Formats: sequence, structure tokens, C-alpha cells
Amino acid sequence: MNKAELIEAMASEAGLSKADSKKALDAFINATTGCLKDGDRLSLIGFGSFSISKRAARTGRNPQTGKEIQIAAKNVVKFKAGSELASAVN
Repeated sequence: MNKAELIEAMASEAGLSKADSKKALDAFINATTGCLKDGDRLSLIGFGSFSISKRAARTGRNPQTGKEIQIAAKNVVKFKAGSELASAVN
């Protein structure tokens, strides 16, 4: 499912127009992004939680040449499914 299909599904499920559903989805994405940028955790009970994890700098290898390269430290987004979501897909 892509973003357009998600907007269409949200519109039909909630009885909203596609424009309103797009605004709601964009607002959710912006709020989630802002929350994670601030280092906070977003928890949706039953659905799951989004959090930031720090990945340390490390040494890697170029698979073509075998030469060692330095991989910079960075923040990564993690998602952990909630119990209701996990049981719904199993």
C-alpha cells in the first residue's frame, strides 16, 4: 500500500473526503517527525511505539575492494508493534 492508497482507505473508513484524509495523514507524519526529532518517544497504545536509537560509528568494508571505511554515527527510527497489532496480523 502506498500513500495514495492509504489516503483512500482512510477516507472510506472514516467517511471523510480524500482531501481531509490527506491533511490528517500529513499532520500525523509531521507531528511524528517533530516528536522524534526532539528525541521523544511516540506511543500509540495497542498499535505500537516509535522511538529513536543511536547507532555508534563503526568501521566497515567496501565489498568490492575490501578497503576499510568509516561509517558515521547516526540516529535510527525504531518501531515496536503493540499487542493488538501483533495479534491482528498473526
